[in-house]
Amino acid sequence: MNSDTTGTARGGGHSALRILASFPMACFTCALLTDLAYMQTTNVMWTDFSTWLLAAGMAGGAVAAIAGLVSWLAHRRDRTQRSNWAIVLGGLLVLVVAFLNNLVHSRDAWTSVMPTGLALSFVTVLLMLATAWLASGAGHRQGVAMPYSGVRP
Repeated sequence: MNSDTTGTARGGGHSALRILASFPMACFTCALLTDLAYMQTTNVMWTDFSTWLLAAGMAGGAVAAIAGLVSWLAHRRDRTQRSNWAIVLGGLLVLVVAFLNNLVHSRDAWTSVMPTGLALSFVTVLLMLATAWLASGAGHRQGVAMPYSGVRP
């Protein structure tokens, strides 16, 4: 493993920022799943779960965004700016769409999920996955040390 860990906060072999970002990713993904469950069952419990998952994801996303901003500002000379801008803007776009989704989910039952809430949940997850994909590739392009994952480049 490469000993150069420039630009990462290491904790147990994983980046602290990745750990912080995993919570909102799980919340937004589960919100999509609970929206799909509501679409199938029309049980109002699922809309309540979606609303709380979106709120928790927003709170966790704000913490991850602050940590990412601090890391980005502290190590901006070490990295290529173009790929970092795409990751920063992608993360902010995920939070904006999730916030709009949370506003839509604050309405009553069926109108909170169908069709706008479900579509926004789907878009949030797609944007989140695209941003995570960009971020995972950025670490490899910049020579940041990654723990061995079983796949050699």
